[in-house]
Amino acid sequence: METQSNPYDILRWYLEAGVDETMGEEPVDRYAALQRAQQARAAAPPPRPPGFHSTVVAAVATVQPGGVIPGTAAHIASGCHSLAELRVALEHFDGLPLKQAAASTVFADGNPQASVMCIGEAPGQEEDRQGRPFVGPSGKLLDRMLASIGLDRDSAYITNVVPWRPPANRKPTPDEVAVCMPFLTRHIELVDPQVLILFGGAAASAVLAKADGINRLRGNWFQFNSPGLPRPIPVLATFHPAYLLRTPEAKRFAWHDLLMVRKKLASGQH
Repeated sequence: METQSNPYDILRWYLEAGVDETMGEEPVDRYAALQRAQQARAAAPPPRPPGFHSTVVAAVATVQPGGVIPGTAAHIASGCHSLAELRVALEHFDGLPLKQAAASTVFADGNPQASVMCIGEAPGQEEDRQGRPFVGPSGKLLDRMLASIGLDRDSAYITNVVPWRPPANRKPTPDEVAVCMPFLTRHIELVDPQVLILFGGAAASAVLAKADGINRLRGNWFQFNSPGLPRPIPVLATFHPAYLLRTPEAKRFAWHDLLMVRKKLASGQH
């Protein structure tokens, strides 16, 4: 007689086998996406010298018949010398059609002087409505996760790889991520945190420029380096709160990752 498998056993088997997210109907070449992300970061010009006054609003990118002007996002981002300038640049940026369908530019939340910077993938419906990252059900879980290691929105800084909600909450395409990467890189440089936490495989792949899945990346320390930083920043990837809501048994792995962050902060070795 054929026996029916327990759904939790099946999910646990998938998790241990390295399956950490559902896939869309169309295939995605993640190695090509990785190459585009690397090219976007390499195209970013070095930071402007002190005293340079950026005219970010006047230099906004436009979409041409052949696509987004190459390097424009990187040029605009590099000219921003404060978070306020970066926010204005994103709010006026017209080089990504994705923005036209979004209600708001979801820039960041929390304390920009915090030692920990958290990066997710893209805003959801509630985030798009309120203009703040991580405010829906996954945001409430993120707040509990941060609280478990003594952090909150006054002692952490939160943003996303892509600041505009994709239609129907779909995943951002590799091209959309590549366009946004110069802005995110400059965002990290301006905040200059002691530790970066990447939530979810999409954020981990974009920031670390690695094609590995989140199961291979999580639980390990990496480094993020950029010409605009005084030193490399320790980076740890973990599961996205939205994934943990769907897969509660993975919370124990996320807890292990958060303990690594708490230990890193307590050691003072950043």
